[in-house]
Amino acid sequence: MTDLEPLQDATLAGKVAIVTGAAQGIGRATAVRLAAEGAHVTCADIKDTAETVALIEKVGGQAVGVDLDVRSAAAWESGVAGVLERHGRVDLLANIAGIVNLESEDTVVGLTEAAWDDVIATDLKGVWLGMRAVIPSMIDAGGGRIVNISSLAALRGLPNLASYSAAKGGVIGLTQQAAFEYGDRNILVNAIAPGTIDTPILGDITPEMKAANAQAHIIRRLGQPEEIASMVAYLFREGRFLTGLVYPVDGGWSAKGNY
Repeated sequence: MTDLEPLQDATLAGKVAIVTGAAQGIGRATAVRLAAEGAHVTCADIKDTAETVALIEKVGGQAVGVDLDVRSAAAWESGVAGVLERHGRVDLLANIAGIVNLESEDTVVGLTEAAWDDVIATDLKGVWLGMRAVIPSMIDAGGGRIVNISSLAALRGLPNLASYSAAKGGVIGLTQQAAFEYGDRNILVNAIAPGTIDTPILGDITPEMKAANAQAHIIRRLGQPEEIASMVAYLFREGRFLTGLVYPVDGGWSAKGNY
């Protein structure tokens, strides 16, 4: 990402964005992309976002880093209050923060209650809390756009992802519900269902597993964080007649018909 150049057509110029999970992976790529298109980006994460902010400043963008635990309603209230104090509104929310269960087997029977609670709290509750925190200010401002990150795992059965698929399936339901509830307030809410993306979340899998995941995609490779970020930017920039939808961005995996 160090060679990213600012885009010439800064169609998101002046928009105020919050990106969760911005310390790495898809969240970092999205924060940098939105800033390169002219948005003022709040990089929110429980991890240090200083490197992301530095990347944004390198391409001439504007960003601040915020310590925000998406599982906490109080953290969301404080974080959004800070954005409103700085900018007066929130135009865009990218709910990207997410984890997988690395603490136990992740089958329906083998999954532990503690692991279930941890994944649901981050991947599903965090999305709900984020939307709940920003939508009132979006209503006051006359509208806004939200993109939530789901997963291909929400659309089909995949090995050892019971808690993750449940959480990401819930994200789709919440996305559709929020789109229904607030569409008449000019708030557009969509979800992206990535295939396997080459991010630090894959750090604990073997090279053989990584290669098998790559082969599951029609294009025979893993996705890159920037490829998901470009879809987030498109929905924020262009999608005036798009809401309540789920976009598989998965290298053809969902069209392939087998794992």
